[in-house]
Amino acid sequence: MIKGYIKKLIVLVLLITAGILLQFFGFLDAEKMLFVAREYADHWWLVVVLILAQTVLFTFALAGSLFLWVAAPLYPPLLSTFILAAGAALGGVTAYYFSKNMTDEWTHRIENSHAYKLLQQNDNFFTLFALRVFPAFPHSLVNYSSGVLKVKLSHFIPAAFLGVGIKSYVYSNVIYNAASTSSFDELLNIRTFGPLLLLSVLTLAGVYLKYRFLDK
Repeated sequence: MIKGYIKKLIVLVLLITAGILLQFFGFLDAEKMLFVAREYADHWWLVVVLILAQTVLFTFALAGSLFLWVAAPLYPPLLSTFILAAGAALGGVTAYYFSKNMTDEWTHRIENSHAYKLLQQNDNFFTLFALRVFPAFPHSLVNYSSGVLKVKLSHFIPAAFLGVGIKSYVYSNVIYNAASTSSFDELLNIRTFGPLLLLSVLTLAGVYLKYRFLDK
């Protein structure tokens, strides 16, 4: 068992080091990636590459969301939304299994605790959807915690695809239609992220009310 812990610790250290190196050498620079991607925007396989690249980054809790700034300027909103939602959903599933495998021993120790059972009781589509659609909420946190809690994939996958899809479509519209870089400030405008925030809050409120009044 100790050897297993050591191996997993080594894997985590290597992943953290890889993330730092990728950032340091500019491989996770959205502007540079967009510059390269423009050269191949007319090729169908670039869509596949962008989806797979997100999958890899999300798997290891790296910055997969930065591909918003690559896909949205290149493609119309509907296509960029599909690219971003597919990458997030696939990356979410691989991150789910990765975190589940990395924390199996630890999970076995706490799975009978009240807190763990309470969190599992809130394993539902709407909670996951609300977290996905919430502006700037870290997807890796949802992915990894879902793996640890072993949430149902029948909830996890559609919540990831739809939640990220709705959020990506809103942002992609702004970025694609922006005439200049300064227009990207609209992403921080309450008119852009306000509806997403409201949708997320209302969904969570619905989950709370159901748990508070209907499940008792």
